[in-house]
Amino acid sequence: MRNIVHRHLGKMVAGTTIAVAGTAVMVAVTLPGTAGADDSGTRAGQSAPQTAGAAGAAGAGEAAAGSGRAVPPGVVEAAPAEGQQGEGRDPLTDDELQRAEKIALSRQLFRSSESVDGDRGPQPLGVDLAEPEADEVGRPDAPRRADVTFYDYRDDTLVTRTVDLGTGKVVATGTQHGVQPPLSRAEKAEAAGLLIADPLGSGLKADYKDATGKALTSPDQLQLSGAVYRAAPGAQPAALDQCGEHRCVRLFPKVKNGPWVDARQLVIDLSARKVARIDR
Repeated sequence: MRNIVHRHLGKMVAGTTIAVAGTAVMVAVTLPGTAGADDSGTRAGQSAPQTAGAAGAAGAGEAAAGSGRAVPPGVVEAAPAEGQQGEGRDPLTDDELQRAEKIALSRQLFRSSESVDGDRGPQPLGVDLAEPEADEVGRPDAPRRADVTFYDYRDDTLVTRTVDLGTGKVVATGTQHGVQPPLSRAEKAEAAGLLIADPLGSGLKADYKDATGKALTSPDQLQLSGAVYRAAPGAQPAALDQCGEHRCVRLFPKVKNGPWVDARQLVIDLSARKVARIDR
């Protein structure tokens, strides 16, 4: 079966073709840029009708060419400069994002928590503009606040700190267990690293070798998507029963400039740093 997969790599297939290899499955997909390339409904040898705008632009170009005048190149305007402080309900600026995370990560939180790779300090998840209080809605002078979220792998706690961007102070702190927000890029990379190092990752590595001719040794060689996995009664091995309390990941890896690899049967428990296979 692996020889069949290897011979057919890179070929376009009508529909979706899945070739089983080892413990993972190659999924052939239409590459971006080729899908919908002829959405106008025309056939080879027939020209598509021009829109009024396109016809006008073509006529202007022909007129300029006929008069001997060069058509001036298009101009791309630079994005407006971003201020350090937003206003009202404007999205958080880059400066506000950085300041909010820095303010929220106190020395005490840093020393008492653990990131996804075992280092000191919680794992940053995101920074969002906080919702205004009921009596602040519509007020132009309402304070701008940011909700900063971290995940503490020391005890599987989601930590949310609200920062007042005007005063530079933390105004609220909340902790929750069993709450699993979307994964950060660093968490997906760590999950891929654990999978590559585990015996259950042999199928993924074999499929990568088939697609590229090279050994898979690092998450940097893959494009990674992923989703949080939660345990369901009787649906997984005992090793994954704590998923939901633990932070567990189902990865959807893709060979860079190549096919997707179906690894949905493999779940990585980031809290326990273990990999297990489910039956579905």
